[in-house]
Amino acid sequence: MNTDFKNEEEIQLNPSLKESVLPETEFKSWLVEYVGNKHAPSDDNVTVEMIVETVAKEFPEFLMAVAEENYMRGYEQALNDVESYNQVIKERDQVLVEAPDTDNDK
Repeated sequence: MNTDFKNEEEIQLNPSLKESVLPETEFKSWLVEYVGNKHAPSDDNVTVEMIVETVAKEFPEFLMAVAEENYMRGYEQALNDVESYNQVIKERDQVLVEAPDTDNDK
C-alpha cells in the first residue's frame, strides 16, 4: 500500500496553471497582451495562472460565476453517482434474494 502523503502545496498544484497561453485568437491575443503588461513576466510567457489571477482581481464576478457553475455541476454529478450506485446495490441485492440456496440442496 502506498502511504506517501502530499503536502498542501502539492495537493493544490494544478499543472494546467503553469501552461503558457498562445495568442491563437483575437481574444487570446488581447488577453495575453493585457495580462503580460500587468505581470511583465521575465520570459514574456503569460501563463494560465497569471490570467486567472488577473481576472480574479479585476473581474471577480466572472470568476465567481464560473466557480459556482462548476461547483453546482460537480454536486449534481455526485448526487447522480450516488443514485446510480444505490440502484446497482438494489439490483445486486434483488439477485441475491432471488438466487436459489445451493448449499441446502445437498
